[in-house]
Amino acid sequence: MMWPDDVVFLLDVDNTLLDNDRIEADIDNRLESEFGAVGRKRYWKIFEVLREELGYADYLGALQRYRLIDMNNPRLLLMSAFLLGYPFAERLYPAALDVIRHLGGLGRTVILSDGDVVFQPRKVQRSGLWDAVDGRVLIYIHKEQMLEAIAQRYPAAHYVMVDDKLRVLQAMKIALEKRLTTVFVRQGHYALDPKHIGDYQKADATIESIGALLDWNSSAISGNSGPAPLARQA
Repeated sequence: MMWPDDVVFLLDVDNTLLDNDRIEADIDNRLESEFGAVGRKRYWKIFEVLREELGYADYLGALQRYRLIDMNNPRLLLMSAFLLGYPFAERLYPAALDVIRHLGGLGRTVILSDGDVVFQPRKVQRSGLWDAVDGRVLIYIHKEQMLEAIAQRYPAAHYVMVDDKLRVLQAMKIALEKRLTTVFVRQGHYALDPKHIGDYQKADATIESIGALLDWNSSAISGNSGPAPLARQA
């Protein structure tokens, strides 16, 4: 039987705890090195088509589809090895692991991400995030549509969702209302692009970097009284 926690912190991965923009830049550079500028553009075009089809980023799936049009290129194997062996731990934002430890003293921490079933878990594992939350990792296609499943797995009186996408935060807030405090992290291209923030309601709290959560204490978490203020520890 699972007993509810007082607070569960739901933590996004890409551009929240991990600098995914830098990861994509490294992938982009490696693609050009292996396949040239034309091949690099071809891969990203396939990647975007596949993301539209699936609803999430699939780096390995795009490489598999690229293979269909360049079957005899031995550099495909080198690119695959690069993706699987990428040093994700080097792309954690400053203080990301410290934030998880800190929040773990205020409630239960859970990684909540979108992605495929192979590359995204590997990213979480190799970055050290998997161990940091003791294996409490949930990866869906559209996490904002999985709130019932999340609540069944990690029941709580209150949730705090930390994400770089206002679209996701708004959808979850509409569903959970006062049971959820939303925290918008202004990191990465989505969080800084007016096209991705202009049409959505503000989060309960906005921070400029994930490290700002080190300043939170229990009084910064909303109960049933509406949006939570940011509060510094004494």
